[in-house]
Amino acid sequence: MRVLVTGGAGYIGSHTLVELLEQGHEVTCVDNYSNGAPEALRRVGELVPQGALHAIEADVRDAAALDRVFETFRPDAVIHFAGLKAVGESVEKPVEYYDVNVTGTLTLLGAMGRADCRRIIFSSSATVYGEPVFLPYTEAHPLAPTSVYGHTKRFAEQILTDWSAARPGVSVMLLRYFNPVGAHASGRIGEDPSGVPNNLMPYLAQVATGRQDRLRIFGDDYPTPDGTGVRDYIHVVDLARAHVAALDRAAQETGTQTYNIGTGRGYSVREMLGAFSVAVGRDLPFEVLPRRAGDIAEMQADCALAAERLGWRATLGVEEMARDLWRWQQANPQGYAAPADQLAGS
Repeated sequence: MRVLVTGGAGYIGSHTLVELLEQGHEVTCVDNYSNGAPEALRRVGELVPQGALHAIEADVRDAAALDRVFETFRPDAVIHFAGLKAVGESVEKPVEYYDVNVTGTLTLLGAMGRADCRRIIFSSSATVYGEPVFLPYTEAHPLAPTSVYGHTKRFAEQILTDWSAARPGVSVMLLRYFNPVGAHASGRIGEDPSGVPNNLMPYLAQVATGRQDRLRIFGDDYPTPDGTGVRDYIHVVDLARAHVAALDRAAQETGTQTYNIGTGRGYSVREMLGAFSVAVGRDLPFEVLPRRAGDIAEMQADCALAAERLGWRATLGVEEMARDLWRWQQANPQGYAAPADQLAGS
């Protein structure tokens, strides 16, 4: 297929580009590089040199730019990653988050409608569930997001659902991610957070390279096996492959379908610290601090529906997550800005 990927220069987007190109799809990436890097796209081209990858610098809120892309590329489907994604920042900058995540989705759907493009896979989040009423979360769990970021994903899901209901023949796939970690096994592409990382594993990676002095564990008195918070971590390559599976399914179905994308297994903060310490080859420093407001004890996905209907399931475990993250971090201690080989020669 011809696939338009918004936000394809970002963490999840770049790994998905690799999987799409390896499957023979022709891909155009639209990105304004606010959360991504042109260098990531260059490296994707290295990893899949025979692939058909085109890159256009544009903002997903720019209707005229999107119309030009749709007119020239004529995509069969869209994978929509473009958006702001930090939970804490969303509380501080609600207007920006609604503008990019909701207005951007509306603008994209307008361009799709004008071009009669009928398939979209949407990058959603388990944050739409909020506090667990039951675990593991199924797709039928009540939706009660507790952050601005979660609300923007929930609103975008509703917009997409209403859009598909009003347009017979269109297909919408809502993929609710849990906690993506890891990197491509080559070490060439990975997560490159700006500033201090918000998430556990990229923060741990910076502890291992000395950019942070120690891991701060917020709370060790939760009702979990070791007292620390439990999350469903998924390798980013498994997550990328879920998008390819959803793309194939979208070609066969119409209407809106929703899928949890996780492993179905929860890992605690201490378990992830232990796994990453093994990958690094030494114990990493940490301290325990009081719980943070808003954190929940446990999150875990029920991914049976994705296995049944998409034919997809996660295959990479916590060891691969830790190993591949450390390989990326070692090779790129400053992210895409300054690879290790450049640092060594400076």
